[in-house]
Amino acid sequence: MKMRFGTALVMAASLGLTGAVAQTEVDTHVLAAQTAAGTDFAGTLSVLCIQPSDGSDPGAAGRTANAGKPRPIPARDTWYAEPAKVFDNVYWLGTRFHSSWAVKTSAGIILIDTMFNYAVEDEIVGGIKKLGLNPADIKYVIISHAHGDHDQGAKLLQDRYGARIIMAPPDWDTTMKATSMPGGVPRRDMDATDGQKLTLGDTTITIIQTPGHTLGTLSYLIPVKDNGKPLTVAYSGGMGFNFPRSPERFDTYIKSAEKMRDAAKSAGASIVFSNHSMYDHAWTRSRVTRKPGEDSPFLIGTEAVERYFTVLRECAIAGKMRLRK
Repeated sequence: MKMRFGTALVMAASLGLTGAVAQTEVDTHVLAAQTAAGTDFAGTLSVLCIQPSDGSDPGAAGRTANAGKPRPIPARDTWYAEPAKVFDNVYWLGTRFHSSWAVKTSAGIILIDTMFNYAVEDEIVGGIKKLGLNPADIKYVIISHAHGDHDQGAKLLQDRYGARIIMAPPDWDTTMKATSMPGGVPRRDMDATDGQKLTLGDTTITIIQTPGHTLGTLSYLIPVKDNGKPLTVAYSGGMGFNFPRSPERFDTYIKSAEKMRDAAKSAGASIVFSNHSMYDHAWTRSRVTRKPGEDSPFLIGTEAVERYFTVLRECAIAGKMRLRK
């Protein structure tokens, strides 16, 4: 006898099996995420899919307890990393945990994210100089989202070098409400729009609004060259579920994952960048020494890029389902 899923769920509820069915649904999406992750995205999988069974945010209590308190500055030897040229026109300027990326164009540098304030001087300003570039050439700074590990260096670059700061309006609104932040609150500058083409010299970065992680999270399509060969990076701007959890917020996140997956596929993106090395292994990959003719360790292929966004989508669906258990 055929039975519609909704009818089956009602019958299960009448038998006291609703929780078991809901858990089976969650497990189905977690398994889909595990399959998509394979060995490529184990860090992404563990952060997003290993969650409390009730859907609650495991870090919420700690953030509430420390709200308004200055974050301790860790010892330099626990986070400092040497900068690296990773493509013909792209440089990694991250710490061991967070990433900033410099895209060199014929008319200057587009910088993506600025990390915590304690790292901006050593990793970005000093890193650019170590790589033979000039930090005064930074023309634009795109902030993926308004969290301290990505935006605290913005004011220094704005004040010292006159860089234009770009954020989505919802995250600018959040930033402008801050009474203080390490490094200072930047002046509100450029509002990002969905599908915006940011062109500097010979390079155009496509900005895609992907709300979820924050309401103003930005992701990008970035053209790069590897030994002269043109490639496309899909930059994922915000992954974690450290937001006020509701079915509606998860729906927003899911739609953004699908949106970025489709945009990356249309662009033929074969590389994933993010702002945390746990997601894209940037710190490890940036230190790999390649043999002549060998592909970049960042080059994972279009199929793997699609799987990356599938992991985000499936873990978010599982997260939403946990809320109703």
